[in-house]
Amino acid sequence: MTNLFSNNDLALAVFTVNKHAKTAIDNRGLYALKRNAICELLRTKRAKKIGLHFVENPKFSKQQSTVLIQCADYYFHTPPKKEDFRQLPHLGQLDRQYRNPKRQMSLNEAKRILHLFTKTSPEMIPKQPQKTRMTNSSSYFYGY
Repeated sequence: MTNLFSNNDLALAVFTVNKHAKTAIDNRGLYALKRNAICELLRTKRAKKIGLHFVENPKFSKQQSTVLIQCADYYFHTPPKKEDFRQLPHLGQLDRQYRNPKRQMSLNEAKRILHLFTKTSPEMIPKQPQKTRMTNSSSYFYGY
């Protein structure tokens, strides 16, 4: 089943899911699908880890790094694991001149491809939690 799709199709599907995750209100499911797909690509040797990059806008102004992964002619970043710091070279700052190729795929097609590739179903992706109404009995709000 994993040889059903070319590396280019899989990379484009991951790229499409990642692009939509960056603007989605609840992006957890899309990022989970991306993470699962990249793990499977690495496991099947269809993608490879290149090195580490510094994060441009780190949280709390602390230096952070991400893992650069290549699949076909696309590059992706994922959070590093402890062994990545020991095994991969650090490439320094992100090269802003490079862009992934401009190709298009619908989000539904990308999700279908990645679900088939990773052998997961859409129901396994986390759903957005129900919004709960906040009640606050603080004296500040009630003038006590």
